[in-house]
Amino acid sequence: MRVFVTGATGFVGTHVVREFIAAGHMVLGLARSEAGAQALTAAGAQVQRGGLEDLASLQSGAAASEAVVHLAFIHDFSKFQENCEIDQRAIKALGSVLAGSDRPLIVTAGVAGLAAPGQVATEDQSVPPNFPMPRVSEQAALALKDVSAAVMRLPQVHDTVKQGLVTYLIAAAREKGVSAYVGEGRNRWAAAHVADVGRLYRLALEKHAAGARYHAVAEEGVPMREIAETIGRGLRLPVVSLSPEQAAAHFGWLAHFAGADLAASSAQTRKKLGWAPTGPGLIADLQGMNYP
Repeated sequence: MRVFVTGATGFVGTHVVREFIAAGHMVLGLARSEAGAQALTAAGAQVQRGGLEDLASLQSGAAASEAVVHLAFIHDFSKFQENCEIDQRAIKALGSVLAGSDRPLIVTAGVAGLAAPGQVATEDQSVPPNFPMPRVSEQAALALKDVSAAVMRLPQVHDTVKQGLVTYLIAAAREKGVSAYVGEGRNRWAAAHVADVGRLYRLALEKHAAGARYHAVAEEGVPMREIAETIGRGLRLPVVSLSPEQAAAHFGWLAHFAGADLAASSAQTRKKLGWAPTGPGLIADLQGMNYP
């Protein structure tokens, strides 16, 4: 199958492209830069030059392919709402090409905010009204008419270099001189190793079902206190508990997430797609990091 992949040179996208090519699929990867284009070529993929705001390039890539996997997102949190709007326009542009066909579109979203505190998010939960997280990729994809769209919800995706939002926790600890958690630190973050996530995208593509919502979750929830303590040991910094008021000053924009319970299950995904994660856990990767 010829697959157009946006975000093909990113952290997750690199593993997705590798997984697709190893399984015999042809990949057309979106690249903004010459360095990105060279990386894709070296991986055995073809290159579509452009970015998320180049709607004509997105439509051209989709038109030339039998399936589309949308991973790209501009991770500039100072312009988060603006970037969400760019993402929605990109999804609509991709959908305009795929409408009326059975060509799959897999759009990337997240597990955060789907479940109430203390509960575990499941695949059959739809995005609640007044959703507190402003990124609306999932809603935009599933609202497309006559498009065979599915959604991949990501947790904290990690290896020993990057760990999703945990990467920002590490940066905050370095800046403030302490590794912190909120309250008792019992709130949990779901997680998965990036290689397992790449394999799940392939399974979702090959067993595509329109309207499906998949959870790329290997660990249902890692307690925030355990995460903070592991970071503290790695950086040789004290570990402290903060009140919600103190958390705002320590974490900045990340404070909303730092005290949130983001646990999620992947039981339905594993059953439907036969996915069995094998990669290291989040704590193991944090322990294996090179902390300069």
